[in-house]
Amino acid sequence: MCPDCEDFARTVLLLGQLALYADMAGADLDFADAVSSSLAVSLPEPPSGTFPDDSDPAEDS
Repeated sequence: MCPDCEDFARTVLLLGQLALYADMAGADLDFADAVSSSLAVSLPEPPSGTFPDDSDPAEDS
């Protein structure tokens, strides 16, 4: 796997695990909010081929 692919996959995995943690009873939601924002900002560009070439995330569906 390419280095960018590994970083992207690891960050997405961490975001998913954090979402599961935030849904648990007694979760520290301030922590989850702070960490999720940091993780989301640190996401590298998705590896090429992750999304179709004609997709535009800024475009409303």
